[in-house]
Amino acid sequence: MTQAVDGARGSARGANPASANPASVNPASAGPGETLADPLGSLADLVAGGGLVILSGAGLSTESGIPDYRGPTGLARRAEPMTYQAFAGSAAARQRYWARSHRGWRNIAQARPNAGHHAVAELERGGLVTGMITQNVDGLHQAAGARRVVELHGSLDHVICLACKARTSRAELDRRLSAANSGWHATVTAIKPDGDAVLGDDEAERFRVVDCTACGGVLKPDVVFFGENVPPARVQECYALAGQASALVVLGSSLTVMSGYRFVRHAAKLAIPVVIVNNGPTRGDAQAQLIIDAPLGRTLAAVVERCQLIHYGS
Repeated sequence: MTQAVDGARGSARGANPASANPASVNPASAGPGETLADPLGSLADLVAGGGLVILSGAGLSTESGIPDYRGPTGLARRAEPMTYQAFAGSAAARQRYWARSHRGWRNIAQARPNAGHHAVAELERGGLVTGMITQNVDGLHQAAGARRVVELHGSLDHVICLACKARTSRAELDRRLSAANSGWHATVTAIKPDGDAVLGDDEAERFRVVDCTACGGVLKPDVVFFGENVPPARVQECYALAGQASALVVLGSSLTVMSGYRFVRHAAKLAIPVVIVNNGPTRGDAQAQLIIDAPLGRTLAAVVERCQLIHYGS
């Protein structure tokens, strides 16, 4: 626990006139821009009040071996993502995608929740977290025991047919692809945050794609690609969660993409406190009343420990 406190750098902000007064989030009453003496204590006091909604990003899963998009382990700066338009419009693009995804899927499938995921699940079990919005597609929140999770961008655990909309498990597709490509081998040079492996073009061109068993249609992972819209009902559910929170706590997201950042803006507009725990700066720092720049796993584990001390008075 001492290690987590020493590794945390926190500040209180009051940059947005529509935001709540920093003192409502920071019992130490630091003024705007001042460094807090005990940022973890401030966060623990806030968490202990309950009613929190979590917004999590790829940075929460890096300690599980899944690289993030734009942080220290990110590869997004050096690789173009697959867009929905390319995937839907080109058989060659789908072949490249499924070759990379099939080879890299095991990295996601074998990943296990880390201390950060377990800490969030523990806070939910304790009644302090009322809901979670995750930008991640790895299912690690649920694997840690969390239940009230909205997967904003879907989940790699399932695939969907673009024609008949049948939804099937990724494990079943993995078995079918392995059978169709029994003699196929590829050298992996890196794994991307979405689980795709970086392969040579010649290796991808030898990969065989399989179609929907129900109608012969095109199969796509049940995730939101770049250039594709999040289903409106899911977006509204997330807005409702954020709008009813006592505080919105961002974990491991740079908030670069508007898909997640809009909920931070929504909370700030409603004067709901925003707290950010992340390695490095984020797009939402100006809306945050408390920022902690520190490793997530040990930081969140320390917060859980402090909340238990608060609740039980020991």
